[in-house]
Amino acid sequence: MPTVFTKVINGELPGRFVYRDDRCVAFLTIAPMQPGHTLVVPIEEYDHWLDLPPDLNQHLFAVSQKIGDAIQQVYSPEKVGLTIAGLEVPHVHIHLVPIWQIRDMDFDRQDTNPDPAMMDDAMEKIRDAVGWQPEE
Repeated sequence: MPTVFTKVINGELPGRFVYRDDRCVAFLTIAPMQPGHTLVVPIEEYDHWLDLPPDLNQHLFAVSQKIGDAIQQVYSPEKVGLTIAGLEVPHVHIHLVPIWQIRDMDFDRQDTNPDPAMMDDAMEKIRDAVGWQPEE
């Protein structure tokens, strides 16, 4: 059965995409810890990051660096935090979060009802900083 991320990738569920290529996507999480909280997800489903082929792992981290640079440019945080937890969805995903203090990476502080205007604004700003626009 496809994961919720596969359904987002395939357009079966909505997603605020900031990047896409033939191997992975990046989209805003629906429950951000901070505005701009973005997930980098391989198109192919892998449950555990340790199972990723080395070339896909390298690609995901290269894309994460590109998206992280954009988040840094847009939000000017102290750092862009990165974590791979993987407990909530059995599909590898890298969390990129603008942070000013360690508690900004606390999953218990997720906003489960974020303002849609804030989310759309974050999507547009990160897309612009990455230099990516979806194909129409």
